[in-house]
Amino acid sequence: MAFLKFDNVSKGFGVGLDRAEVLRGIDLEVAEGEFVAILGFSGTGKSTLMNLVAGLEQPDSGQVLFRGKPIAGPGPERGLVFQSYSLMPWLTVRGNIMLAVDAVFRGASRADKQAKADKYIAMVGLTHAANRRPAELSGGMRQRVAVARALALDPEVLLLDEPLSALDALTRANLADEILQIWEADKKTVVLITNDVDEAIFLADRIVLLNPDGTLGAQYDVALARPRERMAMNHDAVFKKLRAEVTKYLMDVGIEGKVQETRTLPDVTPIHALPAAVKAANEGAIERRFLDFSQLHKVYPTPKGPLTVVEGFDLKVNKGEFISLIGHSGCGKSTVLTMAAGLNPISKGGIALDGRYVEGADPERAVVFQSPNLFPWLSAKENVAIGVDKVYPRASQAERQDVVEYYLERVGLADAMDRPAHAMSNGMKQRVGIARAFALSPKLLLLDEPFGMLDSLTRWELQEVLMEVWSRTKVTAVCVTHDVDEAILLADRVVMMTNGPQATIGKIVDVALPRPRSRKALLEHPDYYAYRQDVLDFLEEYEHGARPAPKKKPIAAE
Repeated sequence: MAFLKFDNVSKGFGVGLDRAEVLRGIDLEVAEGEFVAILGFSGTGKSTLMNLVAGLEQPDSGQVLFRGKPIAGPGPERGLVFQSYSLMPWLTVRGNIMLAVDAVFRGASRADKQAKADKYIAMVGLTHAANRRPAELSGGMRQRVAVARALALDPEVLLLDEPLSALDALTRANLADEILQIWEADKKTVVLITNDVDEAIFLADRIVLLNPDGTLGAQYDVALARPRERMAMNHDAVFKKLRAEVTKYLMDVGIEGKVQETRTLPDVTPIHALPAAVKAANEGAIERRFLDFSQLHKVYPTPKGPLTVVEGFDLKVNKGEFISLIGHSGCGKSTVLTMAAGLNPISKGGIALDGRYVEGADPERAVVFQSPNLFPWLSAKENVAIGVDKVYPRASQAERQDVVEYYLERVGLADAMDRPAHAMSNGMKQRVGIARAFALSPKLLLLDEPFGMLDSLTRWELQEVLMEVWSRTKVTAVCVTHDVDEAILLADRVVMMTNGPQATIGKIVDVALPRPRSRKALLEHPDYYAYRQDVLDFLEEYEHGARPAPKKKPIAAE
């Protein structure tokens, strides 16, 4: 008898023309003590599948069975952790966990209940914060409370519905490590919903893929020895092979072939084209040092005196080069980017673009932020047209319209150009932001963690979109990111920054991988993991707040 079983399960929502079939004919078994990761793009029915196991939804057809009996509703034997924390804001950490302890251990003494609560608090490393309320906790700490509360129910199966997706990369990795330690100590059955391939491989015994049409996709056994160590996996042939296979499957069913191509770009000139006199004066030099960061400093006044956030940032970027800027949170990556955009005054040093110093904002420097900042009442087409109308004043209305529609088509929004921004998903909004930036025909494209608010697989989609459009324009670009794979995938050079304050360039890696690039091709390239290790080693060195060693003064020759 299967511990947990989906028997030809289908589930949809809505009626008539508005009905959407979310899951179709799901047949799946989970063994007792197994750690299974369900992986798929947004909208593939992952959370619906989890709600069926939790008893929060009922299938339209088929059955979900637990220990051979149909699941009729929620039960303490199935502990659920959501993506959002769902904590009682007026209760402390201990109070939130005591809710679960009180529900399960009704006959226990108060002292025994307190001891049980303290056990689970310690298990997720929150003993020091037991008396704090949720508002006093970081996002990662709040999610630890949610995990502890689920564990306090002493469930037979732990259901994790994207519990890490709202966290930053470092907190996400640390909490994943803790979940794995808890599972290895207790060997509970775990079903994890995730959109992160590396997370699925690191945690699970088996990976089950959901197709975009709601059917069950491929399944992969994770034949990696336990305990697992993140850095060691980068050298493991089994990890590399599995990562490539899962990635290929997801790319094939979810990404490739989406972008249409029916429009051509009109031959129109933006107003920020380099004046002829300046171009002649700089002939021959501009290609090589098109973007020049020269001993850049950023100092903020504080009550305790000046604080130097960025110090001596010095980088020369060639025309058409793509730079990834990576480092831990607080290292000054975005500060450098906003100075290049002209949105943040430079304290010392300078930035020159195409032979002229950067002073104030200008559409020749287009910025894509983490949040796309669209006008919600305007359509995708209207949001992009605002900038295009200003940058191409001498073009006809039809030509400007062609520019707008060309780039919206390139980012995969051919069928959604007239949809208002408020009716779009986050991924669609960011596509509009990318289209708007490229439509300005900028000399410099600045990307500040443009995919940071999106799930992993949506990030893949938009990385492919970004690379495809960039390959046509070859605009000089600087992208701030915390994602190692994204940095390597996009860039000609990865520039790594040391920790702040007084952050500066710690190391630069030239990425000599062939273009055009795809994630599938890169994972199969023999040099890819060497580049990845280079960046990972640097980030690990600075992970716990390390500061660069002071530079020794050169000894004068005798």
